[in-house]
Amino acid sequence: MIEIFLDTANLKDIKKYTEWGIIKGVTTNQKIFSKEKGCDFEERSRKILEIMDPYPVSLEGPNDYQGIIDFAEKVEQWGNNAVVKVPMMGNGDGLRALHMIKDIVKTNVTACIVPNQAFLAASAGATYVSMFYGRIRDYYTHEQAMNFIRDAIKAIKDSDTKLIIGSVRDAMDVQYMVPIQPNVITIPPKILDRMPFHRRTEETLLEFEQAWEDFLTLSKPELAKSKA
Repeated sequence: MIEIFLDTANLKDIKKYTEWGIIKGVTTNQKIFSKEKGCDFEERSRKILEIMDPYPVSLEGPNDYQGIIDFAEKVEQWGNNAVVKVPMMGNGDGLRALHMIKDIVKTNVTACIVPNQAFLAASAGATYVSMFYGRIRDYYTHEQAMNFIRDAIKAIKDSDTKLIIGSVRDAMDVQYMVPIQPNVITIPPKILDRMPFHRRTEETLLEFEQAWEDFLTLSKPELAKSKA
């Protein structure tokens, strides 16, 4: 079964969607945290880890080799469900950092665009690897993007690494991903909020409710008589 991770650092959103019973993790990054004006990064991160325990929470820090290692050594003390995001840097420093920290904390190699990057992340022992569908689409067609993700799934199928689909920009993106069965889809609150809705479903429920009201009315003789 594909797992859903919530893409946010907002506590109200996390509480709301965990009550739906569908969230199996949370992903964050610097851009997501920048929306949480005035919050303390460590304090908020610890709170999210506490709320989501035992489910994983991906946290991202500096995007340089030593910075990633220092961040991992700090974050692994915040909770057993902490996952450190490791950027797939073009000079290989992300993979080098991953090699240094993978035995002390779970990892999520992030910002991957092509299958080769997912293959490298899995080969280096990442817990998760994130393919950014929306950002792939910025450079390639939808069909090419889908093929990249299918190829990434094949590339890591014999590893212990799980594939996350990130950079989901609308509900149709989720619908595209479900048939190809990644391990995880990470969804922002504004998209998840719209997914239960369909106009025809709402119309159907109104129709059923009206039929039930008519049934109840006709089952009471005095009301049925007054309606006649």
